[in-house]
Amino acid sequence: MFQKKAVVSAGARPTHTIPQDFCRIFAEDQTALYLLSLVLTADSEKAEQCFVAGLEDSIHGNPVFKEWARSWSKRTIIKNAIRMISPAPEQINPARHASEQGALGAGIGGLLTNVLQLVPFERFVFVMSALEGYSLQECSTLLNCTKRDAVKGRARAMQHLALAESGRPTPIRMGKARIRAAHFLEPIAAP
Repeated sequence: MFQKKAVVSAGARPTHTIPQDFCRIFAEDQTALYLLSLVLTADSEKAEQCFVAGLEDSIHGNPVFKEWARSWSKRTIIKNAIRMISPAPEQINPARHASEQGALGAGIGGLLTNVLQLVPFERFVFVMSALEGYSLQECSTLLNCTKRDAVKGRARAMQHLALAESGRPTPIRMGKARIRAAHFLEPIAAP
Protein backbone atom coordinates (compact mmCIF):
# COMPACT_ATOMS: atom_id res chain seq x y z
CA MET A 1 0.00 0.00 0.00
CA PHE A 2 2.63 2.53 1.00
CA GLN A 3 5.66 2.12 -1.17
CA LYS A 4 8.66 4.33 -1.38
CA LYS A 5 9.23 5.60 -4.87
CA ALA A 6 12.67 5.05 -6.24
CA VAL A 7 14.40 8.29 -6.99
CA VAL A 8 16.58 8.16 -10.08
CA SER A 9 19.22 10.84 -10.28
CA ALA A 10 20.18 12.42 -13.56
CA GLY A 11 23.71 11.04 -13.28
CA ALA A 12 22.70 7.43 -12.56
CA ARG A 13 23.95 4.85 -15.05
CA PRO A 14 21.43 2.44 -16.53
CA THR A 15 21.89 -1.15 -15.37
CA HIS A 16 20.74 -2.65 -18.68
CA THR A 17 22.48 -2.62 -22.01
CA ILE A 18 21.68 -0.29 -24.83
CA PRO A 19 22.52 -1.01 -28.49
CA GLN A 20 25.71 1.07 -28.28
CA ASP A 21 27.01 -1.24 -25.55
CA PHE A 22 26.84 -4.22 -27.90
CA CYS A 23 28.39 -2.22 -30.74
CA ARG A 24 31.31 -1.38 -28.43
CA ILE A 25 31.68 -5.00 -27.26
CA PHE A 26 31.62 -6.39 -30.82
CA ALA A 27 34.22 -3.78 -31.84
CA GLU A 28 36.49 -4.44 -28.85
CA ASP A 29 36.15 -8.25 -28.99
CA GLN A 30 35.90 -8.53 -32.76
CA THR A 31 38.78 -10.97 -33.14
CA ALA A 32 37.66 -13.28 -30.33
CA LEU A 33 34.01 -13.26 -31.42
CA TYR A 34 34.90 -13.89 -35.06
CA LEU A 35 37.26 -16.70 -34.04
CA LEU A 36 34.45 -18.26 -31.99
CA SER A 37 32.20 -18.04 -35.07
CA LEU A 38 34.91 -19.55 -37.26
CA VAL A 39 35.72 -22.45 -34.95
CA LEU A 40 32.04 -23.31 -34.57
CA THR A 41 31.08 -23.05 -38.24
CA ALA A 42 34.43 -24.21 -39.72
CA ASP A 43 33.66 -21.98 -42.70
CA SER A 44 34.89 -18.41 -43.16
CA GLU A 45 31.80 -17.18 -45.04
CA LYS A 46 29.40 -18.69 -42.50
CA ALA A 47 31.57 -17.29 -39.69
CA GLU A 48 31.11 -13.77 -41.08
CA GLN A 49 27.35 -14.29 -41.37
CA CYS A 50 27.26 -15.70 -37.84
CA PHE A 51 29.22 -12.72 -36.47
CA VAL A 52 26.92 -10.18 -38.14
CA ALA A 53 23.78 -12.06 -37.07
CA GLY A 54 25.13 -12.21 -33.51
CA LEU A 55 25.60 -8.43 -33.47
CA GLU A 56 22.12 -7.84 -34.89
CA ASP A 57 20.51 -10.23 -32.40
CA SER A 58 22.36 -8.59 -29.51
CA ILE A 59 21.31 -5.09 -30.56
CA HIS A 60 17.68 -5.93 -31.32
CA GLY A 61 17.16 -8.54 -28.61
CA ASN A 62 15.93 -8.13 -25.09
CA PRO A 63 18.03 -5.87 -22.88
CA VAL A 64 20.37 -7.67 -20.49
CA PHE A 65 22.32 -6.49 -17.47
CA LYS A 66 25.51 -4.69 -18.45
CA GLU A 67 27.56 -7.22 -16.48
CA TRP A 68 26.21 -9.99 -18.71
CA ALA A 69 26.72 -8.21 -22.04
CA ARG A 70 29.97 -9.92 -23.05
CA SER A 71 28.76 -13.42 -22.22
CA TRP A 72 25.44 -12.62 -23.93
CA SER A 73 27.35 -11.61 -27.08
CA LYS A 74 29.13 -14.97 -27.13
CA ARG A 75 25.84 -16.76 -26.54
CA THR A 76 24.25 -15.05 -29.57
CA ILE A 77 27.23 -16.15 -31.68
CA ILE A 78 26.81 -19.73 -30.45
CA LYS A 79 23.04 -19.74 -31.04
CA ASN A 80 23.46 -18.39 -34.58
CA ALA A 81 26.16 -20.96 -35.35
CA ILE A 82 23.84 -23.72 -34.10
CA ARG A 83 21.05 -22.37 -36.30
CA MET A 84 23.36 -22.29 -39.35
CA ILE A 85 25.10 -25.66 -38.93
CA SER A 86 22.40 -27.71 -37.14
CA PRO A 87 24.84 -30.04 -35.39
CA ALA A 88 23.30 -33.34 -34.32
CA PRO A 89 24.75 -36.36 -32.46
CA GLU A 90 24.22 -38.74 -35.39
CA GLN A 91 25.71 -36.34 -37.96
CA ILE A 92 28.80 -37.40 -39.87
CA ASN A 93 31.58 -35.05 -40.95
CA PRO A 94 30.64 -33.57 -44.32
CA ALA A 95 33.21 -34.22 -47.02
CA ARG A 96 35.34 -31.15 -47.43
CA HIS A 97 38.09 -30.55 -49.91
CA ALA A 98 41.50 -30.98 -48.23
CA SER A 99 42.87 -27.68 -49.59
CA GLU A 100 39.83 -25.84 -48.19
CA GLN A 101 40.50 -27.27 -44.72
CA GLY A 102 44.18 -26.47 -45.03
CA ALA A 103 43.54 -22.89 -46.10
CA LEU A 104 41.07 -22.34 -43.28
CA GLY A 105 43.32 -23.88 -40.65
CA ALA A 106 46.49 -22.19 -41.91
CA GLY A 107 45.71 -18.92 -40.18
CA ILE A 108 44.68 -20.56 -36.91
CA GLY A 109 47.27 -23.26 -36.31
CA GLY A 110 47.82 -25.69 -33.48
CA LEU A 111 45.03 -27.41 -31.64
CA LEU A 112 42.31 -25.27 -33.24
CA THR A 113 43.18 -26.69 -36.66
CA ASN A 114 42.36 -30.12 -35.25
CA VAL A 115 39.14 -28.77 -33.73
CA LEU A 116 38.01 -27.61 -37.19
CA GLN A 117 38.31 -31.18 -38.43
CA LEU A 118 35.95 -32.61 -35.81
CA VAL A 119 32.45 -33.77 -36.69
CA PRO A 120 30.17 -30.71 -36.24
CA PHE A 121 28.37 -32.02 -33.13
CA GLU A 122 31.63 -32.96 -31.41
CA ARG A 123 33.15 -29.61 -32.38
CA PHE A 124 30.22 -27.68 -30.91
CA VAL A 125 30.18 -29.64 -27.65
CA PHE A 126 33.96 -29.29 -27.27
CA VAL A 127 34.05 -25.57 -28.01
CA MET A 128 31.04 -24.79 -25.85
CA SER A 129 32.10 -26.89 -22.86
CA ALA A 130 35.90 -26.92 -22.89
CA LEU A 131 36.66 -23.53 -24.42
CA GLU A 132 33.65 -21.43 -23.39
CA GLY A 133 32.93 -23.07 -20.04
CA TYR A 134 29.31 -24.08 -20.63
CA SER A 135 28.08 -27.01 -18.55
CA LEU A 136 27.16 -30.18 -20.39
CA GLN A 137 23.54 -29.54 -19.36
CA GLU A 138 23.67 -26.10 -21.05
CA CYS A 139 25.24 -27.69 -24.12
CA SER A 140 22.50 -30.28 -24.34
CA THR A 141 19.81 -27.62 -23.97
CA LEU A 142 21.27 -25.37 -26.68
CA LEU A 143 22.03 -28.28 -29.01
CA ASN A 144 18.63 -29.88 -28.39
CA CYS A 145 20.05 -33.25 -27.41
CA THR A 146 20.31 -35.35 -24.29
CA LYS A 147 22.99 -34.70 -21.70
CA ARG A 148 24.28 -38.20 -22.43
CA ASP A 149 24.76 -37.25 -26.11
CA ALA A 150 26.70 -34.16 -25.02
CA VAL A 151 28.90 -36.22 -22.68
CA LYS A 152 29.62 -38.77 -25.43
CA GLY A 153 30.28 -36.01 -28.00
CA ARG A 154 32.76 -34.26 -25.74
CA ALA A 155 34.53 -37.55 -24.95
CA ARG A 156 34.84 -38.40 -28.67
CA ALA A 157 36.12 -34.88 -29.40
CA MET A 158 38.76 -35.15 -26.67
CA GLN A 159 39.80 -38.56 -27.95
CA HIS A 160 40.13 -37.32 -31.56
CA LEU A 161 42.08 -34.25 -30.45
CA ALA A 162 44.42 -36.31 -28.26
CA LEU A 163 45.10 -38.70 -31.14
CA ALA A 164 45.74 -35.83 -33.54
CA GLU A 165 48.14 -34.16 -31.11
CA SER A 166 49.99 -37.37 -30.27
CA GLY A 167 51.04 -37.80 -33.89
CA ARG A 168 52.58 -34.36 -34.14
CA PRO A 169 56.26 -33.86 -33.20
CA THR A 170 56.72 -31.41 -30.34
CA PRO A 171 59.67 -28.99 -30.48
CA ILE A 172 61.96 -29.06 -27.45
CA ARG A 173 64.19 -26.13 -26.55
CA MET A 174 67.80 -26.84 -25.72
CA GLY A 175 69.57 -23.54 -25.33
CA LYS A 176 69.24 -21.74 -28.62
CA ALA A 177 68.89 -24.90 -30.69
CA ARG A 178 65.50 -26.49 -31.30
CA ILE A 179 65.04 -30.17 -32.00
CA ARG A 180 62.01 -32.37 -32.50
CA ALA A 181 60.79 -34.62 -29.72
CA ALA A 182 60.08 -37.29 -32.32
CA HIS A 183 63.84 -37.37 -33.07
CA PHE A 184 64.40 -39.24 -29.80
CA LEU A 185 61.83 -41.83 -30.75
CA GLU A 186 63.45 -42.72 -34.08
CA PRO A 187 65.36 -46.01 -34.18
CA ILE A 188 69.14 -45.79 -34.11
CA ALA A 189 70.80 -47.18 -37.19
CA ALA A 190 73.30 -49.93 -36.37
CA PRO A 191 76.79 -49.42 -37.89
